[in-house]
Amino acid sequence: MKDVNLLISNGVNIEKSLELFGDIETYNDTLYDFLKEVEGKLTKIKSYKELADMANYAILVHSLKSDAKYFGFEKLAELAYNHEMESKTNNMYYVTDHYDELMKEANRIVALVKQYMGITTNSNTAPTSIRPLVIKDKTILVVDDSNVVRNFVSKIFNQEYDVIIANDGKEALDIIQSNVDDKIVGMLLDLNMPNVDGFQVLDYFKQANLFNRIPVAIITGEGTQNNIQRAYQYPIVDMLQKPFNEVNVKNIVNKLIMVHDMNIGNNH
Repeated sequence: MKDVNLLISNGVNIEKSLELFGDIETYNDTLYDFLKEVEGKLTKIKSYKELADMANYAILVHSLKSDAKYFGFEKLAELAYNHEMESKTNNMYYVTDHYDELMKEANRIVALVKQYMGITTNSNTAPTSIRPLVIKDKTILVVDDSNVVRNFVSKIFNQEYDVIIANDGKEALDIIQSNVDDKIVGMLLDLNMPNVDGFQVLDYFKQANLFNRIPVAIITGEGTQNNIQRAYQYPIVDMLQKPFNEVNVKNIVNKLIMVHDMNIGNNH
């Protein structure tokens, strides 16, 4: 049986985290999602550091920081935040000097979570199988490079809507272009992603005149004011700030549904 005192005694802020997840069962389920992807994320972070690719390094440590904040891993969140800020200024000296400190804490957390979850093999890190694209009457598209965010939203709405999840903007555009977009009634879109980012998706929506058919709400962390102002130059419905909780997500999805239904009604 999982003993939450193990996490608390190792500096995990469970009380703060449960403000997001609501109960320990949801926390545990989503923690398993974190464990499935974190080691792959750490490998990518290492690769970007070795390539001196600070742009993608910043995106990945930002994602690590967000996940750490959700689960109450406060020291890891702080270290990842420092790396995010410094890599955004292309400060390779800081990244190199403090990289081992970040990895040591990240690996400590991984080991702690495995101990808490009672996992002794690496089977939990196997890639998630490709999900079938089954479209119901109403579908929400969630675009975020964090497995934690995508699966948390999926769990909230799995009884009400079909939830399609995309890892980045490219996958989102592939879904939009696959002739199923008439079923998608709203999209939650992260701005800060590798490959194709959120602004490129917004640009596509603008060029293809899709905002009336698929209302968009932005998912964002502690983004710069410039990015927030830039996002509001597009006809988005609202903005969801990380870290968010179930009530926040439900409120913003309800807005998306309302705008979609209103737009459809006006077109008939």
